[in-house]
Amino acid sequence: MKKALISHQLVKYLEDRGVEHLFGLCGHTNIAVLTALESSRIKFVSTRHEQIAAHMADGYARAKKQTAVVLSHLGPGLTNATTGVANAALDSIPMVVIAGDVPSHYYGKHPHQEVNLHADASQYEIYRPFVKRAWRVDRPDLFPQILEKAFQLAESGRPGPVLVSVPMDIFSMEIEVELFEKVKHHARNVHKPSLDHETATRIVEKLIQAKNPVLYVGGGILLADAAPELKELVDHLSIPVAHSLMGKGAISDDHPFTLGMTGFWGTKFINDTTRQADLILALGTRFAEADASSWEKEYTFDIPKTKLIHIDIDPSEIGRNYPVEIGAVADLKQALKVLNRVAKELLPAGKQNVALQQQIAANRVAFRGENQGHIQSGAFPMTPQRILQEVREVLPRDAIITTDVGWNKNGVGQQFPVYEPGTVLTPGGLATMGFGAPAALGAKIAQPNRVVLSLVGDGGFGQNPAVLATAAEENIPVVWVIMNNYAFGTIAGLQKAHFGTTMGTLFKRDGEPYSPDYAAIAKAYGIEGVKIQSADEFKSVLETAIASNKPFVIDVQMQNIPTPTAGHWNIMDIYSPDKKVHHAAVDA
Repeated sequence: MKKALISHQLVKYLEDRGVEHLFGLCGHTNIAVLTALESSRIKFVSTRHEQIAAHMADGYARAKKQTAVVLSHLGPGLTNATTGVANAALDSIPMVVIAGDVPSHYYGKHPHQEVNLHADASQYEIYRPFVKRAWRVDRPDLFPQILEKAFQLAESGRPGPVLVSVPMDIFSMEIEVELFEKVKHHARNVHKPSLDHETATRIVEKLIQAKNPVLYVGGGILLADAAPELKELVDHLSIPVAHSLMGKGAISDDHPFTLGMTGFWGTKFINDTTRQADLILALGTRFAEADASSWEKEYTFDIPKTKLIHIDIDPSEIGRNYPVEIGAVADLKQALKVLNRVAKELLPAGKQNVALQQQIAANRVAFRGENQGHIQSGAFPMTPQRILQEVREVLPRDAIITTDVGWNKNGVGQQFPVYEPGTVLTPGGLATMGFGAPAALGAKIAQPNRVVLSLVGDGGFGQNPAVLATAAEENIPVVWVIMNNYAFGTIAGLQKAHFGTTMGTLFKRDGEPYSPDYAAIAKAYGIEGVKIQSADEFKSVLETAIASNKPFVIDVQMQNIPTPTAGHWNIMDIYSPDKKVHHAAVDA
């Protein structure tokens, strides 16, 4: 029987699956794999920190719509990657993490860098709370089967990360090649569940009969690549669409029936429309707390007074936060195909709702009018509204943006138009500070012909500035716009509003506002960087940065003012009961 080193067979397996990039960091447990990669067509993208690798892989998977692969070392390597992998897990992003582990013949001896305070050879258990499954490879002959299971599980049902922890001696063992050949016979694409005709008919009939129906969509639409089918249903039945933060971009922000984002950062018009609906068809959403105004019926959703139909690939989400009249487990692309077919059978001419269309258009004009003063302001530090406006004016419609947390996420969700599905990548479930900057690198590698820009705060960019090393080494032309308010701005605004202090939230040195010169830091890494000096300078520098087709950092000082909100989040009542206090502006 022909034999080969497992490390080489692993690389051949990944090639056969169509893996083109692998993100990670070297360590003594994985260099056998790195050596095998040297002659592979797979590109290894080396980072300076494992969290960067995981976030890059996350951004790559979202932009390419393909499972990403991370290569990690044991111990601190695996724990460094934890935040990035957990972020991917909570946002349902398919990822396979392959981690080196302690040599199997040293189990129980506490070898170098092993985490074993409660059990021997148990580092893989660190990931149990958030990955879909964690494997430790105990026998080399089982490795091919485990890899095949890992990819299938990461991609099926509700997608998410998995971990395969491999003792380093197994990487260097020989294995019968036939064991890897066998798994090639397994289907790589598994058919996903759809709706039966009877259930689809019941749902469409209720949509047609409802007086004020609303479609409420989440990130599941984007994960299922179901945006075209969603638009087809909306166009045929003229039903307004509200979305969660993760659902932004599922339907274009300039579509006449797009309402916008609900919840704490939603507008009164949007929240009132969803609250007053008599029927909501929810598609691929978990009704997260901020999107649902802490599930308090006075603000965003008044369910069960409003009847709810919920379709999701994950049965645990159906009925989790609101009772349903009809619940269906299905892939959204398949489900919407059936719903569209039934809708055209029951109502061949479709429906029109000109009055609602005019209401939505008028609300957009009114909301934009409320922001005009901020958008047109020549003040410096700049207003966040003007920064977002000018970024949108400069970017192509299909450009990909990544956000971090704070104004660059909440403000984008509320008032930054997104026109193409999958062009805004944001950390939703874990709301991870430090996601945006490295995720942009992964997105650009996945979509090299698209403009990729990261909107990130100074707090978020400061988490992992070593992204610049990878950008320089690999020449990845991402533009980072650092919205710099010399603070953890959102938290500063909360603390100031409720407790009258900003302890631990502002960046100061000798009592004065402090920030590193991120443009100078970029130049130290060998990357273009500009520190903006006036509001009128920003747009032209941004145009230059995009045209350069090089990695480029723009450091722009921004006012620390809160994202406007008409919604509700229960944390406000915890801080200040019955006072209806939100955020406050904070001077640097």
